[in-house]
Amino acid sequence: MTANTHHHATPSGKPRARSFGIPFDGTPGPYNAITDVAGVTVGYTTLISGDGPLVVGKGPVRTGVTAILPRPRNDLMTPVFAGLFSQNGNGELTGSHLIEELGAFNFPITITNTHSCGVTRDATLRWMQRIQPHALESAFALPVSGETYDGFLNDINGHHVGFDHVETALDTATGGPIEEGSVGGGTGMITFGFKAGCGTASRLVPWQDATFTVGAFVQSNFGARHNLAIRGVRAGADLAEPAIQDNTPRMEKSSIIAIIATDAPLLPHQMKRLAKRVPLGVALTGGFGYNSSGDIFLAFTTANAQAAGGISGAMIEARYVPDVDINPFFDAVVQTVEEAILNALTASEDMAGRDGNFVPSLPKAWLRKSFSE
Repeated sequence: MTANTHHHATPSGKPRARSFGIPFDGTPGPYNAITDVAGVTVGYTTLISGDGPLVVGKGPVRTGVTAILPRPRNDLMTPVFAGLFSQNGNGELTGSHLIEELGAFNFPITITNTHSCGVTRDATLRWMQRIQPHALESAFALPVSGETYDGFLNDINGHHVGFDHVETALDTATGGPIEEGSVGGGTGMITFGFKAGCGTASRLVPWQDATFTVGAFVQSNFGARHNLAIRGVRAGADLAEPAIQDNTPRMEKSSIIAIIATDAPLLPHQMKRLAKRVPLGVALTGGFGYNSSGDIFLAFTTANAQAAGGISGAMIEARYVPDVDINPFFDAVVQTVEEAILNALTASEDMAGRDGNFVPSLPKAWLRKSFSE
């Protein structure tokens, strides 16, 4: 497959935003994905079963888990410099206090539904014990796990995500092109009243004589239909239909988790600065951080591995791009987050779930008419 094909379709053939002629700023990497950052891999477990009335503990099930490995399996004990930003804290990202304290974390990231966040965190510890048996003998670990709410389509109180599902996502994490839409932790998610879920994008950032990569991954589950904007086109008014079919009371429980990865040599305070630019990409699509929305963003860099790991009693040196030159990396964050959200929308299809609740996909005919013709 050519890079152009990767930019236009997922590995299973789902359409990405660029396939509809939607224009974007910046230059994407070969896969236009967070996996363009060398060493970063992504894995999914998707759980879809049952139809009809909700029976707690039995279904219908529309959920899953996403695993993001910031380093190759054998290097997961080596921390990555990181920073985070909570635009609106109506959500959870475990391990966040340690990241604020140290500016770093290690082990994989998992993202799932709100009531399975603890399961994925604990399962990550069990998985690490299995693949690196000595890793936790004399150390503690606080894995990163994020969540968004999928209870409109999923039997969220049935707790269908188990340890084995998490371990499968971790075991199958790969680089290269990755799936988007209703997969993994994004299986039951909704954005602007349309079916959404997982999305990703990347940008190449030249600096001096090097070219660095910035990649974004989102679990997208936010936004009011009337606010939807696509590359400056206020689409909400044109897309009042098709509407969600709601057979149970639907409270607004919306959130977005975004993970930013880069191979650029940046320090922890600079990673926090990148995380703070994620809301600008969200806003370009019409997301305004409403009351119930958990808008939590984490950025990490795979560079400076020796400095991030540290050695007791040794002086450590780290390279970094100076703050006065950081603006192109801010651009890349905003651009990748915007495109990742739109990829999550375009790669998703209609979905019915618990109690027959129905969420339509973003109308593809409207996209083609608006951007391709």
